Amino acid sequence: MTTNDITPVILCGGSGTRLWPVSRKSFPKQFIDLIGEGSLFQQSSKRLSGSGFAEPIVVTNSDFRFIATQQLHDAGITPNTVLIEPEARNTAPALLAAALVAAQKDPAQLMLAAPSDHYITQADVFCDNVRRGVAAAQAGQIVTFGITPDKPETGYGYLELGEGSVHGAMPLKRFVEKPVLAEAQRMLDAGGYLWNAGIFMYAAQTMVDAFAAHAPEMLAHVQAAVDSAEPDLGFLRLDPDAWTKCEDISVDFAIMEKVSNLSVIAHDGDWSDMGGWNAVHLHAEKDADGVALQGRTHAVECKDTLLRSESGAVQLVGLGLENIVAVAMPDAVLVADRSRTSTLGNVVKQMRAAAVPQADNFPKDHRPWGFFETLILSDSFQVKRIVVNPGAALSLQSHEHRSEHWIVVVGTAKVTVGPDRDNLDVKMVHQNESVYIPLHAIHRMENPGDTPMELIEVQTGSYLGEDDIVRYEDVYSRGQGAKG
Repeated sequence: MTTNDITPVILCGGSGTRLWPVSRKSFPKQFIDLIGEGSLFQQSSKRLSGSGFAEPIVVTNSDFRFIATQQLHDAGITPNTVLIEPEARNTAPALLAAALVAAQKDPAQLMLAAPSDHYITQADVFCDNVRRGVAAAQAGQIVTFGITPDKPETGYGYLELGEGSVHGAMPLKRFVEKPVLAEAQRMLDAGGYLWNAGIFMYAAQTMVDAFAAHAPEMLAHVQAAVDSAEPDLGFLRLDPDAWTKCEDISVDFAIMEKVSNLSVIAHDGDWSDMGGWNAVHLHAEKDADGVALQGRTHAVECKDTLLRSESGAVQLVGLGLENIVAVAMPDAVLVADRSRTSTLGNVVKQMRAAAVPQADNFPKDHRPWGFFETLILSDSFQVKRIVVNPGAALSLQSHEHRSEHWIVVVGTAKVTVGPDRDNLDVKMVHQNESVYIPLHAIHRMENPGDTPMELIEVQTGSYLGEDDIVRYEDVYSRGQGAKG
């Protein structure tokens, strides 16, 4: 890192619903291998790494903290700081917290704030445009990056450009809210308008000063949350009491629409916020009939259609479909007219109100030690597939309402089990062997090997919820509850 390197601020705490059923609250779109190589979060992190960039500051929530760090590790990226939001309060407090953390070391540190769910194929073009904005940011400007429009889009806000130049950037005349189609067409025809991508570059102190001038109350609360933040393994947990006092507001409304030192750099390369299935279809590889196939799929006499299967056990077949999105998951299937997929968020709200588990819960539940997926679930028993990463260990725990039977199918498990903490037996359970965990027994599972270990778990009992866990020890410093 040099003094001129830009520190990326990567926001990855959101929970997208317009890409349901692939994206859900427990595992949202930024962490999914949606299109291209790796997840959108990994693609964003790689794009903002290497020459000219410092290690990133990542802002996420407690549920995603291990997912984010594991995906960064897999991408070969070491974060500077991972800030844990006690609860989602939108982008304004998140970006301010990152700016305050950076300003403690260097108030002049340049920062590039970017969502983690954007898809940009021409990373070199984007990074060249970022470098074009450095002089303006060093001179005290907040530089936003607008996308050159190629159609009258009604799903984005717009930036109206002013005349002249500000240290090599263009002055911003005003923000334009998401327009109706006629207004979007007028702006496209007139020129001088860009889509608002929500990407900003600034010196850390510049952002802090903007909040001091336009949102001083939030500055006080976020400063208190940073000052009282507590280190937790490799994370920095912002103070929850101060954080909950912050207004839930975007940085656009809190700051950007009020400051006078905002300028614009245009990006005319390929870009998408991947806001829905139409965007996935647009950027996916398609045949001559506009059909995009992903996973175990087969199309016959289809046109302008997306078929996607997320399960190796599900073969998705489309016959005579036109302008359709069909997505098959192990636990849910979406079949929709492409013109209606923008309303999926409302459909998810309806399912959530009806207590449909698939509205929010992803079939594969990611944990810091690996993951599990439910194969069978009834009122009195549940069957899971559990995969434990090499060297990883579940917490030492017990259950009040269920017993468990573990059958190792790949690798070897190191199992600790006993009636109390003073009487624990440790044994190695090899492939094709099993062990029984009685009700109330204290137990732990570890993978001592150097490859993933898999087992089948059969639970029986009166209650099978994930919150039926009492933790006694945990290498990941989680508290009580489903994920801690």
